[in-house]
Amino acid sequence: MISFDHVAYSYGGGELLTDISLELAPGSFHFLTGPSGAGKTTFLKLCYAALTPTAGQVTLFGKDVRDLGRDGVADVRRRVGVVHQDCQFLDHLSVAENVALPLTVSGRDTQAARQDLDELLGWVGLTHRARARPPELSGGERQRAALARAVIVAPDAILADEPTGNVDWEMSQRLMTLLVELNRMGRAVMIATHDLSLIRAAKSQVSARVLRISNRRLQLAGADL
Repeated sequence: MISFDHVAYSYGGGELLTDISLELAPGSFHFLTGPSGAGKTTFLKLCYAALTPTAGQVTLFGKDVRDLGRDGVADVRRRVGVVHQDCQFLDHLSVAENVALPLTVSGRDTQAARQDLDELLGWVGLTHRARARPPELSGGERQRAALARAVIVAPDAILADEPTGNVDWEMSQRLMTLLVELNRMGRAVMIATHDLSLIRAAKSQVSARVLRISNRRLQLAGADL
């Protein structure tokens, strides 16, 4: 699905990541850890073709990222749901309309999909904010809306950059349960997080691998949870 073969990435004249090899298979679940500035966000961007490696090969759904072209990148973006740290929304649209945008873009905005939208908004605790505009949301509400938008079309892979950073513990567990359920349906999930308590709590729900970026390299931080 997503494959790294001796990948490196340089930025500003210095190498940020080096010699990374990893396979994100369907149904796999990974946590990505490491200190701030280690390259976690850069690694995730390489996973959905927002960046191109400066060495090695990244293969997305069987295609070398260097050969994708504009249409190929657009296809990858439809198959990978991404939750960014800095959640961006269209401020003139309601929360529900923002979450539903991937349905509209993919041509899957059907009545059944709208029912799924209502259920998803309930799951992330935003039913009462469905008609609100993004500037009216708190940081935690924006984070929950971003996760809902990322998974609304049930993508093949879900990449989340600190998805529970601005939410309380109870809601973080609800969001994790949603990701686990999608993983059990065969989706690959990778979560970049500093929250070791979240990782420990996840061990009761999912078999996951914990990866750590340290000294520019990707290391196995522990056995299967």
